[in-house]
Order: sequence, then C-alpha cells, then structure tokens
Amino acid sequence: MTGLHLNLSLLTPGHFRQAWRLPEADPLAYLDVDNFVRLARLAEDAKLDAVFLGDAPALRGEIASAPGSGLDPLVLLGHVAARTERVGVVITSSSTFNSPYNLARRFQTLDHVTKGRAAVNIVTTAAASASANFGLERHPGRAERYRRATEFLEVVTGLWDGWQPDWLIADKESGRYADTARIGSLDHRGEYFSVAGPLPTPPGPQGRPVLVQAGGSAGGLALAGRFADVVFTVAQTADEAVAFRSEVHAAAVQAGRGPEQVKVSLGVVVLVGRTDAEAQQRLTELAATLPIERLGAGLLHGLGLDPRAFGPDDPITAADLPDELPDDAFSAGFSRALRSLIAQRPVTPRELVIASAGGSGHRLVVGGPETVAADLRDWYAAGAADGFTVMPADSAVDAANFTGLVVPLLQEWGLFRRDYPAGSLRDRLFGAVPADVGG
Repeated sequence: MTGLHLNLSLLTPGHFRQAWRLPEADPLAYLDVDNFVRLARLAEDAKLDAVFLGDAPALRGEIASAPGSGLDPLVLLGHVAARTERVGVVITSSSTFNSPYNLARRFQTLDHVTKGRAAVNIVTTAAASASANFGLERHPGRAERYRRATEFLEVVTGLWDGWQPDWLIADKESGRYADTARIGSLDHRGEYFSVAGPLPTPPGPQGRPVLVQAGGSAGGLALAGRFADVVFTVAQTADEAVAFRSEVHAAAVQAGRGPEQVKVSLGVVVLVGRTDAEAQQRLTELAATLPIERLGAGLLHGLGLDPRAFGPDDPITAADLPDELPDDAFSAGFSRALRSLIAQRPVTPRELVIASAGGSGHRLVVGGPETVAADLRDWYAAGAADGFTVMPADSAVDAANFTGLVVPLLQEWGLFRRDYPAGSLRDRLFGAVPADVGG
C-alpha cells in the first residue's frame, strides 16, 4: 500500500479559529509572511506534496471573534513558492469573481516561475457577502454559480491547451521563432464569457497547472468529473468518504475520463500531542476558546434546523433532520458530512462544534503521533481518499507536530515517501502527464 498524498493547510491561527486566544499565540500571525514561510518549510522538509490556503474574497462577520481569510493567497503563496524549492502551492480562486483569461495567464505564469509547482483550487464562493465587492446586485444561486464555473473552466483549460508542443522553431539563420499554426486561438463565445485567446506564453512544466476543485453538491461532482485533477472534500465517517470517492470516479467516467485521473484529498483537522493525554489536554484548552452557542447555531442552520430549538447540550437525532438542505446552506459537502455523523448517534450542538473542529465541518483527529498516524492509515486503507489535506488545529503547534512526529511514522510504515521524486507536482500526483492534459 503506497502512494499516500499529503498537503498541509496554512490557515492561521489554525482551524480552531479562536486559537489566537491561547496565552502564547500571536493574534496577528495570519498577516505575518514569515509565519507562512515557516509552515511551508516544515511541509517541504517532510516531503509533503503541497501547501494549501483557502480563501473567501470578503470580510465576514467572523472578524468580530477570530481572524478572517487575511492576505491574498496568490500574492502570499507566490512569495512562499519563492522561498521554497519543491513543495507545491495550492491557491484558492473563485470562478464567480474572476476573469478566466486573467486566471489562466496568472497560473500558467506561476507554473513557469515555480518550475512546475502551481495548483489552483477553484471554488464558486458560497459567501453572499462577496458579491457586493464585485458590483453584483444579488448573489448567484448554487446552480448558477456552477453553470458559470463550468464555462469558466472550459475557457481556462482551452487557453492552457492553446499551444501545441512543437510550436517552437527558433531557427536563428532564418529568423523564424514560432510556428504560429501551432498556436491556436480559442474564440470562445458563451453565456458568461467572450474570450479570443490565445495566452501569450506556452504551457509550463506541468502542461497545465494542477486543477483542484472543492464541492460536494451535484454541480460540484459534475465539475470535478470533467475538470479536476484533485477533489478536496470533507467527511465525518469512513463509509461516507468511500462512497463520495466512488461518486467522484463515476463522475470522471461519465465525463469520458478514467477514475485514475482524479485524486481525492480528504480534509482532516489534526491536534497532535506527544502523547494521547497531552493531546486531550490541548483539546480541552482549545475547546475553551470556542463560542459554542454561536458556532452551534451556524451549524444547525446549515443543517436546516432552527437553532432556537436546541440548547448547546440538547441531543440532535437523525429524526430531527429535514429531508432537504436549505437553499442557503453554506456548503452541501459540510452539511452532508455533519448529517452522516448525526446518523450514527445523537449529537449535541456542543459535541458537533468540537467534532467538526470548531465548526469548520472537517473531522477532528486528536492524539499522540501513533494514534493520528494509525487513523490516517486506516482511512487510507479503507479507500476513503488518495490522501489528506492536513489542517492543523493550532497552526503554531500542530503543523510542526504533524510533520515532525506523525510523518516519520507514515514513512516508517511504508505509506509515505522519504524524499521527493524528480519532476513536477503533477508528476508526483500521477507519475506522468495524463492524456487529457496539454496541447
């Protein structure tokens, strides 16, 4: 059993967003570029595939009690890439609030600049507050956002594939540099975009930058099956994760691709101590920073429940859950994951907040190095994912504990590499450039 993939989330102060309240924490670490370089170098020293940073292009209400998204991820991770050598950079960008031509050009440029380490995580942005920043009078509904995202990625991938591999002539005697017949215009005319193309530069080392997609709705699955190299997802139970991975593979086949052309990276929040007891003590300290009632109300709303109907320690049962998610549920994937947890046993809002890592929605794994490593091993062996996007509970502590204590065990057990192989980020993920990539 080999080939486990690992990414590290750089979200600061961590996925317990109130970790800034701990006595030793720096409340402004999420604005400190040196903090992110330090975390990325930990990932690179441990030979992880990539570092990842989520983003929402708006300041949300969470700033009242916790840091927001912070710095622009393209600028920030571009700097991080310049201060590292091998680790990939996965940069979140919205298809709802970007131009496909500009995005295609930026990430193709980044692929050249990083020598094949660039990846873009395409999201449709569920946060309605973002629309007012881009001149929209209303926030598009989920179906419309995914329809736009489909056309967006048709344009982006069409632009990336516009240069054929044998475009270069470079005949110094005749003065002919490029065979323009090998550089194709896109001439796209669609519902949302009109883009002539081509891009002004040829493909980078990967053919295309790695394309990551996050979304568990029907629209997200269709998008993933057609375009994604990696699907970033959430699950609270192994059975749910296995089923979702099968759905991703089926969507790829439906789109005319092979299931092996899409990797699934499961987000998991880790809280790592040197012993199980130390980890549990740290969990108690982190849980004490959480505004349980406010976070619980948000989770209940996303499940289609009335937050006023449940106190923080009232059990929620499967019978309480509505048949359909509300239209304004923040994330279909997160809501599905929480429903699967409640289906196993009654869960109180307090337990739900803690089990989902402070309301992040992702599964929390707490323990010493062997406990955390064994958990990832078992989920991987069950076919829950091709790898994990590791999300530190407290980035100041858990990034170092995971890379320094857990990764060596995964290496010792033969599950994870001890050094980087030659080649690009795409080569590490797939071993070779897939047939549907590049001109």
